Amino acid sequence: MSEDKKEKKQEKKESVKSRKDLVLKNKESKSKKKVEKKIEKKDTKKDTNKNDINNDINKDKDIDSEKVDSEELDILKVKKDKDSGMEELPEDIKKKLEKRKAELSRKEKGKKGKIIKKKKKTIKKVSVGNAYIKVSYNNTIVTLTDLSGNVLSWASAGIAGFKGPKKSTPYAAQIITRIAVGKAREEYGLSEVSVFIRGIGTGRESAVRSLNNNGLIVTSIKDITPMPHNGCRKRKPRRV
Repeated sequence: MSEDKKEKKQEKKESVKSRKDLVLKNKESKSKKKVEKKIEKKDTKKDTNKNDINNDINKDKDIDSEKVDSEELDILKVKKDKDSGMEELPEDIKKKLEKRKAELSRKEKGKKGKIIKKKKKTIKKVSVGNAYIKVSYNNTIVTLTDLSGNVLSWASAGIAGFKGPKKSTPYAAQIITRIAVGKAREEYGLSEVSVFIRGIGTGRESAVRSLNNNGLIVTSIKDITPMPHNGCRKRKPRRV
């Protein structure tokens, strides 16, 4: 009887072990399937994200190429005037400048309609001078001075009628330099210039090129963009 009991106990133990093994195998298979599904989902998401990113990059590239093409076309449109040897201003910009002149003349008039008389300035001939080009991400300003720093003429993107993101384009820089150079050449007879560029914008090269195209001899080009030598003290690290 004792042997029979022992055999039964062993059979029971073996059956329990087999059941446990089956349960563990089922659990492992289920967990594997779940992990595989998660990995598949992640892969599909990654693929979709990659495709979306590639599509966005292609779209951005197309937009940028269109912008560049439009700017290049605008630059090519500018023709040279035969008499002055300077670039001709487009008609829409000429109209804007005339409009601005008319507004300024209205402001100069007094309350009773009388024009306020100004003292006549003695204009000196300045053949050699400096050109300061400030090019930022939002605007471009060109100032032409004599060697001692007295301003002969200046122009900014707002004067030419550019608004918003168009202010910092190379086309705007080209037209601004044309306006500034035209005034300096007509009034003071400026011919030679040494260029000082400040800032990192898109209209750096086009401004310098347009100085040369409008009949000014560029003797030197110097970059005076301010660079920090470790700059201000950093903020103290946050304690957590």
